[in-house]
Amino acid sequence: MAYFEKFPKILYDIDNTKNFKLVTDILRRVKVREAIKDNAVLFDKYDVDSGDTPETVSYKIYGSVRYYYVILLLNNIKDRYYDWPLSYQAFESYVKDKYDNPSGIHHYEITQSSGTSTSNGPDDYDYLIEVNSTQPGAVAVTNYEYEQRLQDKKRQIKLLKPGFLKAFETEFEKLVRV
Repeated sequence: MAYFEKFPKILYDIDNTKNFKLVTDILRRVKVREAIKDNAVLFDKYDVDSGDTPETVSYKIYGSVRYYYVILLLNNIKDRYYDWPLSYQAFESYVKDKYDNPSGIHHYEITQSSGTSTSNGPDDYDYLIEVNSTQPGAVAVTNYEYEQRLQDKKRQIKLLKPGFLKAFETEFEKLVRV
């Protein structure tokens, strides 16, 4: 079943001529409750490979491309082209198009000296803070490095464990029809 097949149909007069057509109500929205999104028991972490799409990840994990929307919803991805990680080639092209000088300095940063400063791995930069270039110990971050970090964050997604997929789909269908 395709994503929009789950949505209700409505009568709509597109040109105000009283010529109503039956159309899919694409303005319906369903938001995943935070309590569910934060429940670690329901999810596995997944690193998106270069060139993966929501459909290919859905196929790898769930055995069908039809569950791509579950991946997008649970990771709050609204724009699959800009919120989803780019392939290596697309990323290189994007950076070259966005910046006159990809090696130019984007900002300076230092390691946080107070508060939470534990790293959750090599792709976690939350323990760094942006500062002026005159700050002692400030390290330059290039435009390319900055964009790469954003891509690294996008690559780390949560996937609903396959055992919970049918329950999620049933609940989604019920909510979208309300």
